[in-house]
Amino acid sequence: MNLVLEWLAALLVVVAAFFLLVGALGLVRLPDFYMRLHAPTKSSTLGVGGVLLASIIVAASQGRFGLAELLITLFVFVTAPVSANLLAQAALHQKLPSRAEAPSDLPPQDPEASA
Repeated sequence: MNLVLEWLAALLVVVAAFFLLVGALGLVRLPDFYMRLHAPTKSSTLGVGGVLLASIIVAASQGRFGLAELLITLFVFVTAPVSANLLAQAALHQKLPSRAEAPSDLPPQDPEASA
């Protein structure tokens, strides 16, 4: 394998590991469900994408097309945002509270109108 491709793949794996670590720390440290949902969804998608891109580079240097890696990438990039959206909608349906501050320019909400 070409030395430049090896270094590029290694760099992609290190960058992907950084994003995955940030996502894991966000999952542990953020205060409520909505914030915890946001951190790993975004960063883990980038992390898995980086690992898969490195795998595609290694596969290409070995003479393979990397079809499995492309299918995994497509699957992850489609399912991660959809599952995060469904989890957030379920939390909103259950009226799960959030610690995030509401913008000051919102009108007051009538509790009887939402019921």
